[in-house]
Amino acid sequence: MNNASAKIALGCDHAAYQLKEQIKTHLLAKGLEVKDFGTFDETSVDYPDYAFFVGKAVTSGECSRGIVLCGTGIGISIAANKIPGVRAALCHDLFTAEACRQHNNANVLAMGARVLEPELALQILDVWLKTEFEGGRHQRRLDKITGIEDTMAVEHAQELANIVNNVNNTK
Repeated sequence: MNNASAKIALGCDHAAYQLKEQIKTHLLAKGLEVKDFGTFDETSVDYPDYAFFVGKAVTSGECSRGIVLCGTGIGISIAANKIPGVRAALCHDLFTAEACRQHNNANVLAMGARVLEPELALQILDVWLKTEFEGGRHQRRLDKITGIEDTMAVEHAQELANIVNNVNNTK
């Protein structure tokens, strides 16, 4: 990852606040710019909010990649993947951190603060940051995922139009 153009979106819930702060310090020490969406203390919050902030920052181009954290990493990765264009990968080891970049071009890294020691989380982060997408046959697969997203968006838009039409017709 080119440090000059890299801006990383960072978000977490209360369970991962301490890990987020360690990751932020680590990223800044590497010369990367960080957009911290919170949370900013250990007061209980809802992880989907932070997944949304990070995902939107990545898909809008405000940030080149994102990192989302919660207790297990499961909930926040599910929430992040609801945003079209987000490819969030939940990683617990170095192999998945590398593979999700090489094969899936994961633009959001998800980790669980309650399941990873901070040292391993930072190692996973470093592998994820330095690994490039291989393209080739993997791009074809990503194009299919984008096709699914596009199809679902059109179907959802049609469902909403039908609802609006039904409401207007009953007036």
